[in-house]
Amino acid sequence: MTETPGDDPDETRENPVVPAAPAPGPVPPPPGETLALHYSAISDVGRVRKDNQDSGYAGPWLLTVCDGVGGAARGDIASSTAVSELRNLDVDPGPPGTEGEPSLLDRVTLALHGAHEEIGRLVDADPTINGTSTTATVALFDGRRVGIGHVGDSRAYLFRDNEISQLTTDHTFVQSLIDEGRITEAEARVHPHRNLILKALDGIHEAEPDLFVLELVDGDRLFLCSDGACGVLVDGRLADILSMGTPDYAAVELVRASLEAGSSDNVTCIVADVVTAEAAAADPAYAELEPMLVGAAAELKRKLPRGLFRGHRSGDTGELEPVDAEIPDDLPYAVASDPLRPVDPEAVRYAPQPRPRYTWLRRVMALVIVVGILWIGAAAAWSYVQRQYYVGEADGVVVIHHGIDASLPGLDLSEVVVVTTLRVDELEEFDQDMVREGIPVDDLAEARDRVEELSAKRMPADETGS
Repeated sequence: MTETPGDDPDETRENPVVPAAPAPGPVPPPPGETLALHYSAISDVGRVRKDNQDSGYAGPWLLTVCDGVGGAARGDIASSTAVSELRNLDVDPGPPGTEGEPSLLDRVTLALHGAHEEIGRLVDADPTINGTSTTATVALFDGRRVGIGHVGDSRAYLFRDNEISQLTTDHTFVQSLIDEGRITEAEARVHPHRNLILKALDGIHEAEPDLFVLELVDGDRLFLCSDGACGVLVDGRLADILSMGTPDYAAVELVRASLEAGSSDNVTCIVADVVTAEAAAADPAYAELEPMLVGAAAELKRKLPRGLFRGHRSGDTGELEPVDAEIPDDLPYAVASDPLRPVDPEAVRYAPQPRPRYTWLRRVMALVIVVGILWIGAAAAWSYVQRQYYVGEADGVVVIHHGIDASLPGLDLSEVVVVTTLRVDELEEFDQDMVREGIPVDDLAEARDRVEELSAKRMPADETGS
């Protein structure tokens, strides 16, 4: 019998074909095992703003952060309206893939469009809030996965195996510059237009959210925040904080760190740990969890007792009285009209600018000012002309002119005031050229003296031929 390679179990092949090892990645829970979220949410007005335009919600099936945009156009209304619509998602979706049930992303999409339309209805009913809008970052949980929906510059992060990854991409002007390689992440943090967002829920423009699904594993930590946090804290600092403590601890510490880093915006942070359902059932802290509504959506007043979040590092989250600041007169009316509102770059950028009043009067006044300036300039020029004299030529004889040797279309700037008997051709050639070009003098007396000097130097009659 002829042996073929491989018949001998002791035979070693020189170049065996080894299947490629699968790339490392998250290990999904065993079939049938479900996960749960242990969450915490905090929103702080910050150290500059007088009101909170962020809204947030955390529940067993839903995490969402909305950052209102609009300044005086009441961004708090937009964010709270969006969260009020989105929180309807916080219901048990049933086992993943339940037949006849909408998918995670379908539910997220419908909810975002519903929030978008509700904001539009509010604007139609109250034109004074025209221009309001909000960002929205949504994480909808089904026991094994989260469906992410995202519009604007709020963010969602995943902290897994001591590494942080940004799940969402900002819909901002500076992000487009980063994508094109024109600026770096560090430069984006200090760019003058870093708060200019390109997408938002506003009830007017079509809402086009980013949508994707993420598989979760036991030990993951989800983090959602407004740009008041991610705009000042780099990924390394976020990872450092997310690596510590409970969701309550991490959320408080993230808010505090953002304020200490100089955030001038509202700060909203939601932290959620992914645990097994068995571990959650055995944890008394999880049993006490209730849905958390924070920020503008909760209609919290600033009369809350100080030290509300006191618990570590012996301090609160930085919820301080707003800093008084004078507002420049050249800010948009919608911002400058409130003398109690401190200067806020984001409010300035997004505040609607109403149609200026008394436009015709402003134009008339501007025209009057321009005409006045021109009249003053013309009067000054005419006064100067009236003080000037020069010696020149007219009809072959030396004359004295009052004014300057120039003219404008339809206007002579000089006139002859003295006609002498001295002929130009009686002068030496050099003096003839000077007279024809005009000899400027300070006054009439000096002009007469120059004529006398020229007369004294004239050529003899036999040389002139006269």
